[in-house]
Amino acid sequence: MKDQVQEAIERIRPALQMDGGDISLVDVDEAQGIVRVALMGACVGCGMSSMTLQLGVERTIKEMVPAVKEVVSI
Repeated sequence: MKDQVQEAIERIRPALQMDGGDISLVDVDEAQGIVRVALMGACVGCGMSSMTLQLGVERTIKEMVPAVKEVVSI
C-alpha cells in the first residue's frame, strides 16, 4: 500500500512544484487507512493548502489507492 501511495504522490508532485510547493509522504497506517503527508515550500502557510490537500492530494490518492480513508497533513 505504501508503494501505491508513493506512486500517487509522484503523480501529484509536479503540479505542486509548479507553484513553488512540494509534498512528502510521512507515514501510511494501513490498518486505519490513514496517510500522513507533509506539505512543503510555498504550500506551508498558504491559505489554499487545505483545499489542495482535500481536492487534489486526497482525491488523487483515494482514486489510486481505494483502501485509503483519509489523508492528513502534519
